[in-house]
Amino acid sequence: MDFNQLKNISSEEWDNLNSENTIWIRVGYGASGQAAGAEEIFNLLKDLSSDNENIIVSLVGSMGLSYAEPLIDIKSNDGIRVFYNNVTPDITKEIYNYLIQKNIPLSKYVLGQIVPNGRNPIDGIPELDKIEPLKYTKQIATKNFGNISPTNINHYIANGGYEGLNTALTTLDPDKTLNQVKDSGLRGRGGAAFSTGIKWSFLAGNNSNIKYILCNCEEGDPGAFNDKGILENDPHMLLEGLILAGYATGASNGHIFIRDGHEIPIENSRKAIQQAYDLNLLGENILGTGFSYDVEVSLTGDSYVAGEETALMEAIEGKRSMPRFKPPFPAAYGLWGKPSNINNVKTLSYVPYIIKEGSDKYKSIGSESSSGTAIVCLSGHIKRPGMYEIEMGMTIKNLLNNIGGGSSTNNDIKLLQTGGPLGGVLGKEDFDVKIDFDEMSKVGAILGSGGIIVADSTTDVVDLIRTLVAFNQFESCGKCFPCRLGNTHMLDILNRICNSRPNENDMDVIKKIGNSMKTGSLCGHGQLGYSPIASAIKYFKDEFDLALSANHPVDSSDEEMILPTRTRP
Repeated sequence: MDFNQLKNISSEEWDNLNSENTIWIRVGYGASGQAAGAEEIFNLLKDLSSDNENIIVSLVGSMGLSYAEPLIDIKSNDGIRVFYNNVTPDITKEIYNYLIQKNIPLSKYVLGQIVPNGRNPIDGIPELDKIEPLKYTKQIATKNFGNISPTNINHYIANGGYEGLNTALTTLDPDKTLNQVKDSGLRGRGGAAFSTGIKWSFLAGNNSNIKYILCNCEEGDPGAFNDKGILENDPHMLLEGLILAGYATGASNGHIFIRDGHEIPIENSRKAIQQAYDLNLLGENILGTGFSYDVEVSLTGDSYVAGEETALMEAIEGKRSMPRFKPPFPAAYGLWGKPSNINNVKTLSYVPYIIKEGSDKYKSIGSESSSGTAIVCLSGHIKRPGMYEIEMGMTIKNLLNNIGGGSSTNNDIKLLQTGGPLGGVLGKEDFDVKIDFDEMSKVGAILGSGGIIVADSTTDVVDLIRTLVAFNQFESCGKCFPCRLGNTHMLDILNRICNSRPNENDMDVIKKIGNSMKTGSLCGHGQLGYSPIASAIKYFKDEFDLALSANHPVDSSDEEMILPTRTRP
């Protein structure tokens, strides 16, 4: 079966769901929907509609609007989609009964509407793409979120999926495919922000018959959930990007690496892979083009360091997740000793768009040095927590106010914790900085994997930093002693400061430890261990000075607040 036949079959299924004879009810799922009770809403709607063959109820991906969950989307006979947010079982029954009886939406619970071409919008209901925060977003990797069933490959193909792969296999050779990615300016979204095309070229130049593309979805950063969000909501987007990466580099195998216990991403990825095999989009002689490629899911235990590229390979090989000495680098000696390339989920998910639409179109989006979009996760003291895809170049202030809606408390936003626990904090005096790899680097901040935790003016900065260092200490793999002992020593000092038992030279000692970690550690976990402390001192030195000046006896209740340290064997 060729690709045009696949597309015709998929389009027929999609058209049936959107026909005038069908009422299609979509319930947003994923981790945020599940946590808010979406599964109960889905089961309720299935029961309510069980005797009506013209009503179809589906679980689809989350739109990323965590604050609006549970969220349901009802397409009526006129083709207009109406979205209802924060529904409960009672509200759901009310909406359903009103729809069945009167065939019109119950407007008091409506978030917005999507109006197909040729239809008139429903009066009094805003169009979805014009509401805050969605009017400020730019969807590329997340374009299918909330629209398709993540576990239905036909939905993905009907909405343009695998067209990039078909284009590459039929009209581009591997070198041209690689050059498209290189010319797009795509930079890695895992934190390092290195040129993806150049990174791929290191692997493409190796003539080994066995080469691996590894997709890193370990994602252990507190506050970051966009990698797993892509696998929850649109795993085929990632899978298509992974196959394209294999084609461009001449790789033979791909691995999607996920932390064990995250069941929705794991299940969705495995289903997507099997569906791709069933339709000859994976395996031998893909679509009759002579290109062969295999993909599987690999799991790791609870290890933050497993996100480091060489530790990731160790985990896939069944070893303890600990970084390797470099050189040799993975492109020369990687998984099982074979040439390998490691990419983030978000990075690979942009590739289908680049190949389908062209590198120039992708490069026209974003800023001069950081093309494309960023998928950011907002949480903490913010009115509209969620996962949002925005154009690179938006300022932090606009992100917080226009998309996040500002503080969720009666207090001003004081700081952001960005780039994960190794990224540190960003004070409000730099909220005008643009979300851009280079611009953020200039003020000592990193975008990292895209997690942004918002903290208001009630936040104790010293205690927050202690919590970050405690996380880093707990997650140190222990292979190199500067990281293992350095994090432990820094946490001991911060515990003492937070419990009013400081020494006057404590911060000097911490700085010396941090410099030793930066110089002597194998990977970024140790090398960046001092970053959260350094960034906090930059913005909030007065709070550290105040904590260091405290000198009063510690009672038993204070002692219980000391965060424990853990030394790995």
